[in-house]
Amino acid sequence: MLIILTVSTLLLTVFTLGLALGVFVLARQIGVLHERLAPIGVQPVLSGLQAGQALPQVTARTLADAPVAIGGASAAGRAMMLMFVSADCPVCKRALPVARAVAQEQGLDLALIGEGDVAALSAMAQRTPLGGVPLLVSMELLLLMQIGRLPTLVVLDPRGVITARDVASSRREIESLVATLPQARPAQMKETSHVAV
Repeated sequence: MLIILTVSTLLLTVFTLGLALGVFVLARQIGVLHERLAPIGVQPVLSGLQAGQALPQVTARTLADAPVAIGGASAAGRAMMLMFVSADCPVCKRALPVARAVAQEQGLDLALIGEGDVAALSAMAQRTPLGGVPLLVSMELLLLMQIGRLPTLVVLDPRGVITARDVASSRREIESLVATLPQARPAQMKETSHVAV
């Protein structure tokens, strides 16, 4: 009888430890899935400046406190893409290399606009390879745009007029926002007519 009791206690202990291990593994997997999920579902109506409105020139600051002009007409005549990010946004970190690649392919200037604590943004800039993309801080720009979800991309034409703004985390979403630029439309139409033939 004592042997049966001992064996059943050992088996119960092994099963309990196995269950605890299973819960730990599942909790970790939920965390990984949460990090990998892109923003989905119905997007809220955005407030702030919208497509068709000009972004006035705003002086943003780099993390080293150097001034950078954002908005208004571009002196170089180039379009610009602003990507609003925060230090605790895993989707932003995943979308950054894609946005950087699309900006290079399309000949756009890209700037990251950080939201949140400057110390946390500095730590993010040290951990994440930005590839020469400036990380800027501007409360005025955040108030003008009224960004609700991240990562939000704002595409500006060379005159500083917003052609598109939306939450974007995949290459397809970023390219569709960039396609709203006037010079991007003929290339896209040519590509679709080529595919149709």
